[in-house]
Amino acid sequence: MNDKAQRLKNSMQQRIVGKGQVIDRVIIAILSGGHLLLEDVPGVGKTTLAKALSDSLSLSFSRIQCTPDTTPSDITGVSIFSPDKSGFQVIPGPIVNNIVLADELNRTSPKTQSALLEVMEEHCITIDGNQIPVPEPFMVIGTQNPAEMAGTYPLPEAQLDRFMMKLSVGYPDVQASEDMAKRFLDGSLHQETQPVLSGKDIMEMRSEVERVSIHENLRAYGVLIVDATRNKAEISCGASPRALLTMLRCAQAIAYLDDRDYCIPEDIAEAAKLTLPHRLILTTEARLSRVTKEELVKKILEQVKVP
Repeated sequence: MNDKAQRLKNSMQQRIVGKGQVIDRVIIAILSGGHLLLEDVPGVGKTTLAKALSDSLSLSFSRIQCTPDTTPSDITGVSIFSPDKSGFQVIPGPIVNNIVLADELNRTSPKTQSALLEVMEEHCITIDGNQIPVPEPFMVIGTQNPAEMAGTYPLPEAQLDRFMMKLSVGYPDVQASEDMAKRFLDGSLHQETQPVLSGKDIMEMRSEVERVSIHENLRAYGVLIVDATRNKAEISCGASPRALLTMLRCAQAIAYLDDRDYCIPEDIAEAAKLTLPHRLILTTEARLSRVTKEELVKKILEQVKVP
């Protein structure tokens, strides 16, 4: 891992104990220009992880606490009449920031969830016909509790497809829990995190990621993996073209973190595991058979010939 990425990881690990692999994947997401969905039970550190990232970067940050009565304008902003200007004035909402945390996203209505569709893809919002760009780098981090929990609305497929990857933080192991408890009691766990990188650093790193080469046979390998998701009996709707492009960019970021300027087959396979499962829609029979999306992607990787 290069120096800048390592500094970012070290900073986040001051707040997130025993989750090095999860932190690596968060860094991959922001260097790929992607959005992140964190799904897990309450209390395992989803919000803390997002805050640890934002506090380690000198970027603007906003948090949207999603509830059933949250409206689209609470996210995007409003246009109000200004007597001083004798006209309407556009007031951008919290979405116009570098890093936006949409906490418990699946607790708000589908109408409000859809307020994120434009900005996650186009990096701008439209209020009364006025287009307002968001600052770069831009990243949405959504958190949600498992869909089977009471009072939640499953995210629509169109929105899931806009998230680069879906991660689960998971419970810490015993050793990490002991370390967390010790640091909590001595007050070091919640110490203020100082920024270690700037927005310019992130944009420069993104440019370096984009220059990582992917050989023609590896591009074909990625295409075959995505195509296989569209021709599997257990999957009613396979990965989209956006998923293919996202997977390739993710593979470039994985290689970049490994200090390489070229991709290898393992990078493509790892990127497929991170970016494809949450995008797939299973058939009713597959869901009833308890087949998981992760298992299907793993089977596809075993079936597609590695170059």
